[in-house]
Amino acid sequence: MTAARISQRVGSIAPSATLAVTNKAKALKAAGEPVVGFGAGEPDFPTPDYIVEAAAAACRDPRNHRYGLAGGTLELKAAIAAKTARDSGYEVDPAQVVVTNGGKHAVYNAIAGVVDPGDEVMIPTPFWTTYPEPVRLAGGVPVPVTTTIETGFKATVEQLEAARTDKTKALIFVSPSNPSGAVYAKEQIEAIGQWAAEHGIWVLTDEIYEHLTYDGAEFHSIATLVPEIANQCIVLNGVAKTYAMTGWRVGWIIAPADMAKALTSLQSHQTSNVAMVSQVAAQAAVEGDLAAVVAMREAFDRRRKTMHAMLSDMPGVECLAPEGAFYAFPSFEGLIGKTIRGTEIDSTLTLADVVLEQAKVAFVPGEAFGSPGYARFSFALGDDDLGEGLQRIGDLLAEA
Repeated sequence: MTAARISQRVGSIAPSATLAVTNKAKALKAAGEPVVGFGAGEPDFPTPDYIVEAAAAACRDPRNHRYGLAGGTLELKAAIAAKTARDSGYEVDPAQVVVTNGGKHAVYNAIAGVVDPGDEVMIPTPFWTTYPEPVRLAGGVPVPVTTTIETGFKATVEQLEAARTDKTKALIFVSPSNPSGAVYAKEQIEAIGQWAAEHGIWVLTDEIYEHLTYDGAEFHSIATLVPEIANQCIVLNGVAKTYAMTGWRVGWIIAPADMAKALTSLQSHQTSNVAMVSQVAAQAAVEGDLAAVVAMREAFDRRRKTMHAMLSDMPGVECLAPEGAFYAFPSFEGLIGKTIRGTEIDSTLTLADVVLEQAKVAFVPGEAFGSPGYARFSFALGDDDLGEGLQRIGDLLAEA
């Protein structure tokens, strides 16, 4: 029998739907089409000047032309520990920090460190498209826990308990949420943390949108609210969203000391250290104040309100006001079964294709996030493009 050319493990990976939509929109733009893209999950602002200047100086320092420690420079790890205490009240030792090549690398390695073949990992829907794939690569089983617009896209302890089995190993918890924009209340987070502690379940908490909340919603770290889960909790974070540094590729893991040591060993064989200049830039970011993110958040908030209002006015569309991050996650279920310019809309996948073809607007359908009938719209783009893109969609949907 001829062996498969591509391994089953790698061949079974689903490509990133968000990157696919973004790449398709970019290709159409390059071909001269007036495409507006709502797919990208990155701020449209430049990295703040003081961070860029720190990186420029680092380029001229020969120490940054060499290999570094696999788990991150001692200076950056100390700065991340100090930043974590400042921003979320979670006191950790720098030895618990592992600096990774972006947030996705942090997610992948954290899951690799926790999940064995057959282990189940609970992931409330809608989930970021990347979460299930590392679970599958580790031989684990992603277990979706369904939330809807009616529940504010927030899972309850009762739902989690109903999904728990003797194979449950971990819960991926995200607040503020990509893609829904939901922010869990303090009491909800406490209840989930106490439930996890009671059942010995690992919590992988993604806090990368911690500074992007609106309308009085507040970020709370589950590790701070429920200290008893410290030995079974991994915090995932990075500089990408807060400091408009998506391209610098610096994320991190905060884990119990034994897990951090194991994940550093893993990384030593994977990638070795994160680029030294990027680490210097990240250190400047986390040691600086939050003035830049305050300015970005004000712009995001303005766009959020515009997007929510315009989506809510569209026929067949229902949209909750996002409480955090920079995404809206409207329901298009009212359009399923209708026809637009000769095409029957049988899913949000079909709707996304029709909107891109007919209105030249790109968005990511909810199927990519485990929530058919919905779609993710990023409001991390310029005000003019945002208004133009939503107007085009509204005009097209009016024909349904």
